Amino acid sequence: MTVPPIPKATTAPDARPESARPTAALPKDGDPGTAADAAGAERRGPRRGTADPVKVLMHRHRELCERAVDPLEIAAGLEAHGVTDRTAARFRHRDVFALAEEMYARVPRGTEHTAAPVRPAGAADSRADRTGRTPWMLRALLPGAVCAVAVAGMEASEGMLRLTAGVVGAIGVTVAMALALRRGPLRPAGRTVPSVKTSTLCLLAFAAYGQGLLHEISGGGPDGSWPLDPAPLLALALAVAPAVWCAHLFSALARRRLERSRGLDEFAAGARPLLLAVVVLHLGALAGLLVLISLVLPGSAHVPTAALGALLFLARLLIVHGFPESAATALAVACAGEVASLALLLSGRLPGLDVLARPVEALVGAWGTAAVPALACGVAAAGALAHAAVALSRASAHTS
Repeated sequence: MTVPPIPKATTAPDARPESARPTAALPKDGDPGTAADAAGAERRGPRRGTADPVKVLMHRHRELCERAVDPLEIAAGLEAHGVTDRTAARFRHRDVFALAEEMYARVPRGTEHTAAPVRPAGAADSRADRTGRTPWMLRALLPGAVCAVAVAGMEASEGMLRLTAGVVGAIGVTVAMALALRRGPLRPAGRTVPSVKTSTLCLLAFAAYGQGLLHEISGGGPDGSWPLDPAPLLALALAVAPAVWCAHLFSALARRRLERSRGLDEFAAGARPLLLAVVVLHLGALAGLLVLISLVLPGSAHVPTAALGALLFLARLLIVHGFPESAATALAVACAGEVASLALLLSGRLPGLDVLARPVEALVGAWGTAAVPALACGVAAAGALAHAAVALSRASAHTS
């Protein structure tokens, strides 16, 4: 009698749902051997039963994938979470942009969950307001125009009329500035830091009164009131329009470069010189305004005003693109340097503390009172530029 062959044991298919099955762990940056493992897995081909790592990544960033309106939004979000081109290579993609394109193509999209188009940070409306109000390009001219009228009124009046013109002009410039920044490239898309306004007001007050106060203290005063220098305030108010236009140019060119780049490193390499060019363009416009103002209001120093203008412009760019803490730090450093110079000069009058005032006295004696705000704002602006070169060269800084 022939014995029938015994059938081989077969493995029963896993009846558990896909969500309950174990998933493969994602590779992490810095893990030894992950690159070699990925290369070996690519040669061997996908193993049966291994989970899709891109699908796991999509599950981790499900909200980002569902709300994105284009692959660039996903790429910027992945970069903000620490995903680099090297990490994307372990997912068998050449860079983060290619990985984002696959995630964007694979995410299910329904009409009821379609998100509204998201504009890049700092991008301005390309049309005028619906109610016929002035577009942001023209509203940027309001602070300079109001400040020019106020300065002309102060120069043509004396006594109480001069004080009244100054107070009314300050209120008018504040309202015009609020209207100019309500829309457009310099309008912050997210949160702000309250100390930014306080530091900015202190810096503007020092630009108008600081050098006169330093001169009075160095001469043994102050005796009575010290003179007001309206030229820096007028130059900074007129420079609002170039600042708005330069910010719009930087945002538009950075977004265009982001769309054309095929890697995070490639975008960063192109964004840094773009930022430097925009800052130089703004400084050139501010320098031209200072030269024109010196023809009408002579006797004002240009270097501290240019340093303060560069600092305010960089701080605003950092705020617009999502780095308000960095902007607040840079402004606070400049403000602290100017206040410390006054405090050291006054402390040097106390018995035995004259050594505290010697550095400021030596600086003022060698370069004049303008050296103090120029040094304080210049150092803060240099630090803000160094930080902005790193922060604003990230793709995540140019999307909402």
